[in-house]
Amino acid sequence: MTGSKTLLITGTDTEAGKTVLTTALAAYWQKYCSDRSLGIMKPIQSGVGDREWYQKLFKLDQSLDEITPLYFQAPLAPPIAAAQENRTVDLAIIWKAFKALSSRRDFLLVEALGGMGSPITHELTVADLAGSWHLPTVLVVPVKLGAISQAVAHVALARLSRVQLIGIILNCVQPRTVAQIADWTPVDLIQSLTNTPILGCLPHLENPADLDKLAKIASDLDLERLLPLVKV
Repeated sequence: MTGSKTLLITGTDTEAGKTVLTTALAAYWQKYCSDRSLGIMKPIQSGVGDREWYQKLFKLDQSLDEITPLYFQAPLAPPIAAAQENRTVDLAIIWKAFKALSSRRDFLLVEALGGMGSPITHELTVADLAGSWHLPTVLVVPVKLGAISQAVAHVALARLSRVQLIGIILNCVQPRTVAQIADWTPVDLIQSLTNTPILGCLPHLENPADLDKLAKIASDLDLERLLPLVKV
């Protein structure tokens, strides 16, 4: 992991907290690593959402097409959204944009779509892409009932697809008490079942655009694994 300049952020499902984690890490980088360049990619997006959010919040010097090289109008799974526009999901376009942007940036945050099992094409999932492209990956797991089984299933999928999974981040999509976090996402049990480290827990955010707060939240995570180029 030392020296890696890319991090793929995926999750157990849509709305798991991938955007929150990506935004928090970008806010930290912008505040404490401004002497080095950061890129953000959402390789495929269906419907309006994350790429517009990142362009609004951060000084990325990236066009919308550089953030998201493949965009579809309908907020559906890419192969379905593409078919509605008589298009296909061309992974060569994504790969070319990824290589170009990563060559120009000191570090690149890549936010996946949906969950690790979400389809990219009719044959490939996010996990397949992460594995074949050898991307260091973090899995976001929302704090809720059922989180343990979701974490176990997604780590198993990651292993099946040979994903370089560096760890799990828990995320409070809704306000959670300390007791709820401990009961629904017990760190020792999840780590024991998955043999994967938990690198932190994101609290619920009332204002997801508060960059100072986001940078502070990021500083409480295991940044040595998440942002290996940063001297913490």
